[in-house]
Amino acid sequence: MPQVSIQTLISAAKLGNQIISFPTDTVPALAVLPEASELIFTTKKRDREKPLILMGATPEDLWPYITGTPEQLQIWQQIAASHWPGALTLVLPASPKVPPAMNPTDPTTIGLRVPNLAIAQKILQQTGPLATTSANLSGQPPLETAAEIQQNFPEVLTLEASELKTTTTASGLPSTVAKWSGNSWEILRQGAVEL
Repeated sequence: MPQVSIQTLISAAKLGNQIISFPTDTVPALAVLPEASELIFTTKKRDREKPLILMGATPEDLWPYITGTPEQLQIWQQIAASHWPGALTLVLPASPKVPPAMNPTDPTTIGLRVPNLAIAQKILQQTGPLATTSANLSGQPPLETAAEIQQNFPEVLTLEASELKTTTTASGLPSTVAKWSGNSWEILRQGAVEL
């Protein structure tokens, strides 16, 4: 697949049957509409036990995908307010709005993140929340350039170079993953953010 303009990328993502890739503040993402999550597992040869992350442009876009008591929501929203947009993925109880295909082995939870990168937010504002994962074959290191992504995933749409001029703030480090377990946070993966 060719490298395309941002509008072509967004239009393709909204169709639901096309995986796209875009830069984030950590590593480049592969992304698809949540209901088409199966496409990512197949393309990446990804183990079904490794759930995908739901990425949104704002916290408000993501809250409908979780369920909790008013007290829990307040705690989660405070953490989100401190660290989003940014390299923190919160694993929270999933609402019925989350397609089971995003987390086949445990559909009761969902990882949420708001990336701290303008181009990623611009795409997510127009597509709505997307099921995402790092751009790489499962078990391989993350791919860092559109050219590498094209080489490994010829069927994935990437942004053309002119769209990426201002994108130089990726850390290359994955996000910190924190799971809410009852009444406290369990760190599943330590990344850039310290909780």
